[in-house]
Amino acid sequence: MIQWERSTVLRQCNETQAKEIEAPAPEPADEHSMLPRDSHRIRTGLAVLLVSAALLLQASSQAQAQTARIVGLGATTCRGFNEDVKSNANIRRDYLAWTQGFMSGILLGRPPGTDETLNLAPPTFDLVQQLRFLEDYCASHDREDFADAVTALYKRLRQERKT
Repeated sequence: MIQWERSTVLRQCNETQAKEIEAPAPEPADEHSMLPRDSHRIRTGLAVLLVSAALLLQASSQAQAQTARIVGLGATTCRGFNEDVKSNANIRRDYLAWTQGFMSGILLGRPPGTDETLNLAPPTFDLVQQLRFLEDYCASHDREDFADAVTALYKRLRQERKT
């Protein structure tokens, strides 16, 4: 019955139409796929697109993770720090306490095995020397954030450990 209908339809079509109708269906890409072989390119393109999107999202989340909102007394510029310590000498102690807390946060955020033995108040570079370091740094970098000065101090303490 199906054969008869098909041949009847073919007799009613011109040759070009008959060839299109008679054209075999594309071969599946493999025995497990119902998609034509050309769909392999589409699947590969989609896979590349998905991987690219995942990498972009990962890079975006890493960039967001690296930026943090700093709060507290030290959330100022070096210029602000310089002005504060000139107008109120007692505030140095508060800045130094904030500095130690900020560096402790840096230390805790380091990968395991990194800086575990770092002393944030070594006898060879005591708190008074650290305060002088911050004052000197901010005097020559007054447009930077105070947190940048503290990060520079942290790096200096890492060097101190090596000596």
